[in-house]
Amino acid sequence: MGAGIGMHDGFGGVIGRTVAESVPHWPEPPHPGEGAPNVVLILIDDLGFSHFGCFGGTIPTPRIDALAANGLRFTNYHVTPLCSPTRAALLTGRNAHEVGMRSISNFNTGFPNMRGHVTHRAATVAEVLRLHGYATFCTGKWHLVQMEQASAAGPFDQWPLGRGFDRFYGFLDGETDQFSPELVYDNHHVEPPKRPEDGYHLSEDLVDHALLFARDSLSIRPDRPFFQYLAFGATHAPHQAPREYLERQRGKWDEGWDVARERWHRRQLEMGVVPPGTALAPRNPGVEEWSSLPDNQRRLAIRLQEAFAAFLEHTDAQIGRYLDGLASLGALDNTIVVLHSDNGASQEGGPFGVLHEMKFFNMLIESPDEAVARIGDIGGPHSHSNYPWGWAQAGNTPFKWYKQNTHEGGVHVPMVVHWPRGIAGGGGIRDQFHTVSDVVPTIYELLSIEPPAVHRGVEQLPVTGTSFAYAFGDASAPGRKRVQYFENAGHRAIVSDGWKAVTRHTMGVPFDDDVWELYDLSADRSETRDLAAEMPGKVHELVDLWWREAEEHGVLPLDDRGVALFKVRTHGHGPHRPDRTYRYFPPMARIPTQACAPIGGRSWDFGALVTRSAGDGGVLFATGTENAGLSIFVDGDRLWFDYNYFGAHHVASSSVPVPAGESLLEVRFRRGDSTADVTLLVGGAGAGSLHLPAFMRIISSVGATVGEDAGSPVSDRYSGPFPFAGRLHWVEFRIVSAADGRTGDAEARAIESRQ
Repeated sequence: MGAGIGMHDGFGGVIGRTVAESVPHWPEPPHPGEGAPNVVLILIDDLGFSHFGCFGGTIPTPRIDALAANGLRFTNYHVTPLCSPTRAALLTGRNAHEVGMRSISNFNTGFPNMRGHVTHRAATVAEVLRLHGYATFCTGKWHLVQMEQASAAGPFDQWPLGRGFDRFYGFLDGETDQFSPELVYDNHHVEPPKRPEDGYHLSEDLVDHALLFARDSLSIRPDRPFFQYLAFGATHAPHQAPREYLERQRGKWDEGWDVARERWHRRQLEMGVVPPGTALAPRNPGVEEWSSLPDNQRRLAIRLQEAFAAFLEHTDAQIGRYLDGLASLGALDNTIVVLHSDNGASQEGGPFGVLHEMKFFNMLIESPDEAVARIGDIGGPHSHSNYPWGWAQAGNTPFKWYKQNTHEGGVHVPMVVHWPRGIAGGGGIRDQFHTVSDVVPTIYELLSIEPPAVHRGVEQLPVTGTSFAYAFGDASAPGRKRVQYFENAGHRAIVSDGWKAVTRHTMGVPFDDDVWELYDLSADRSETRDLAAEMPGKVHELVDLWWREAEEHGVLPLDDRGVALFKVRTHGHGPHRPDRTYRYFPPMARIPTQACAPIGGRSWDFGALVTRSAGDGGVLFATGTENAGLSIFVDGDRLWFDYNYFGAHHVASSSVPVPAGESLLEVRFRRGDSTADVTLLVGGAGAGSLHLPAFMRIISSVGATVGEDAGSPVSDRYSGPFPFAGRLHWVEFRIVSAADGRTGDAEARAIESRQ
């Protein structure tokens, strides 16, 4: 019989006029084969080389240490200096620039190396494993979608379910509040299942869902292995942990960062996680000798480190709970677990550390004398803290510099591999040089999978990583990774056969003026002996190699813009209208910050059309959290405006009541050079004003809600979400002047210089 319906899908039977004259055919669905292992990638955020106990640290990480004791520690493993690029390389097996992710996914610069998402020319490991019959789950931080596309309006092709995952539970942006997070379940926004006062913490919630996905799958399809990508928000700021974990850390860091660095360095040498003779790098510029610090600066730094340590210890416990869950399902022995950090410890807390990290992005230096007044809040829901440079460099022991930099402190991280059925013995150390793009090729080799040349009709880029499976059984095997470039915002490095050339770039300085350093990593793992002056020919050779690698892997053009990129809007259709007017119709899902009306640092008009009865109140619009944000609401028949400036509430209420029935409620916000003025209007008539001594250019990493204040309440005048009790027809923002809200180059440079 001729071709017809069903013939295009590989039907191999015979279709006659009747069933009796026909032969059925059931295509065999893809299956990886009996005994195929599960694969789990666990990613921790902003964690340095020495933070795990099994890599020399003294923060309690017993479950990760046990994983290493029964598996392998890779001690010469490198990532990119930033979170989104590492994630792009980890999930594709290619370099970050060549797949479109040279920086964080919040940006799209209009060049192929920075689209804010992973090109469809690079299928993710989830997409490939699903083709081979794996169930695929993602829980935690994504940060691989352009954030203007992270709202309920999508598009969804770059969300986890669009990139090969069957299930997703987590958050899309680079950070979120651990007690009141912005959450997405599959393809829709949801609110946390509990509140902080009920014992909620995001890390526990992520593990709950990771185990739920595994149990659901294995209960119904025990024959089918799964791939799980578990990416914690920990230990990225805000450093937040349950109270009992904070209490465990009290007094443990009073000796300061100098003592901690020396202790951790000695332990690393004793353990063999750094080569014999590896020196401890000197303190970075801006890191003072601990004994020279004023009392309040030490008090603040101690409490901030306690919060970080509590956060990591709590994360370790959740990793243990996840592994125990796999063991109870009989799945752990045949699960390949790869665990590492996405970059080195963060420098974004500045020289003193911060009670609220958003102050730093608003160019506000909070002195230790000011911060210690709220020292009891650190680590809990009333803070958004990050520790100072001294503790960050301690986390990167024995290296120098930090996250964002291409020196070893930014790119050299701990990595543990665990697979009882595939790795004989345990506790071994592997010191071959490898990078994050090598993880996926290793998985493909272990599973005997050939990545597709064409995926969903799209020709694929080559998988450029190098498998390190050869090292599993042979600690002395020669390394197979010969060359790797690094680049982030102009910071650059190249490693070739143990030699490294590296430069730390200053924003705005011509790239040709950057000073390159030279290190022999085989004898100087911590980059303490710069050989550039002695070996200029070697420097020239490696710099030329860097440019060749940059050409080959899509690194160019070099771009050192940072915070200024937040003002770059893509052309074409999107959430930001040319008329700068935004009208929202509740009820609706939370709006992520970059998809919402851009009111930070700008002048704007707000309007809300309501119909209400006397006594009806509630929130019209809110953005941020109890740590920073603004809320517009009705209470006691008055219109209220609460500008929460990092815990200082500037509040105004209308001088006239909001009438029953239909009315238009308005707020006009006008910024000056450093102050702002607010006017309230009811029914078109002025009804109150407020002068703000300062305004926020960047309000919060947590987005907006309409018709309620979901999550952490911005205003202390109400509790809970305080939903509007009347009818809220719509709310509208109109950005009055784009120039008022533009972050200038000088501001951007000031912000970058502090990072």
